[in-house]
Amino acid sequence: MARPRTFYEDHAVAAAMNLFWTHGYEGTSTQDLCEATGLGRSSIYNTFSSKRDLFDRALRQYMETKTAAQLDLIQSELPIRERVRRILWDAVEPDPAEPLGCLVVNSLVELAPHDREVADALDRDHAVKIAALTTAFRAAQASGEIDAGHDPAALADYVYVVLSGLRVSARGGASRAAQEAVVTAALRTF
Repeated sequence: MARPRTFYEDHAVAAAMNLFWTHGYEGTSTQDLCEATGLGRSSIYNTFSSKRDLFDRALRQYMETKTAAQLDLIQSELPIRERVRRILWDAVEPDPAEPLGCLVVNSLVELAPHDREVADALDRDHAVKIAALTTAFRAAQASGEIDAGHDPAALADYVYVVLSGLRVSARGGASRAAQEAVVTAALRTF
């Protein structure tokens, strides 16, 4: 019995996501996508209409998966410093099965400056995470867990700027000790 088309689409999107994550949009050729997905060029274009459509779906899948995991962590009952430590630690100790860095950060640098559609998608994803972390910081202030003098929205932005920097430096070969030092310093901020 043949597998349903959605199986092949899901497999192709996951394979493409890893390629775009590793090599970027421009650095990933249609031939690379064919080899990674096991689909021929015509099958890729019949299923996804274009390389860009496949990229958009891969980016959307990445954001949905990663954002859901971060939101679960942000909304957990852990102390706020532990939640933030775990968010940042994901860059220090990434899943070894995944490429280094972050598809969102890579896309922000490569595409967002000249592609409004990608920039808007990244902005929406970022806004959801910032809103959730801002709410968590407010709750931590109300409970006396952190100093009430901090701006919760600024703290949330700070955490995600640090996370982005950690992911970029990981791709650049930063040592684990250097990454750990950044996390330690960031946690002293609040």
